[in-house]
Amino acid sequence: RFHWLDQGEHYLSTARLEPYKRVDLIVHAFLRMPEKKLVVASGGSELEKLRRVADGADNIRFTGWVEEAELQELTGRCIATLYMARDEDFGMSPVESMAAGKPVIGVAEGGLKETIVDGETGLLLPPDPGVEAIVAAVESLTPKRAAEMRPACEERAEQFNRAAFLPGLRQAIAQAEEGS
Repeated sequence: RFHWLDQGEHYLSTARLEPYKRVDLIVHAFLRMPEKKLVVASGGSELEKLRRVADGADNIRFTGWVEEAELQELTGRCIATLYMARDEDFGMSPVESMAAGKPVIGVAEGGLKETIVDGETGLLLPPDPGVEAIVAAVESLTPKRAAEMRPACEERAEQFNRAAFLPGLRQAIAQAEEGS
């Protein structure tokens, strides 16, 4: 459902606005980079708090929850996505981003260690990254570098589509049953 459309001028966060998703770190990072645009396309318990934090920052836009078509549009036209969830088990958003040819700036913990190839399909930051680490990652993932990662991102996302994923899952279950 997610495809490359173009390379716009914004970075994107789609994580739910809950404390363990650490979108606050992303917002604080973009407050330090007024020349870079961030779109936060989600909602949650921290929406109003984060809007207050970003009040007056012309480079940060909150959309709230959006329809699927708008999410596909925002993803397909961004430079890259940011995903800082604490110890996320899988994280569908990063795989959707890669399907759209967009690299992911995330943390090297949880499922992101299995889905993101550091330096090829995105950048993995150490667990519990600070705002400075996020700023440095965004600064290094320029639009040009992000566009160069497109083929690797799309190829990596293919490994998680149904046709590729389900047979592997069935094989793992069969092996587990044989071992018991």
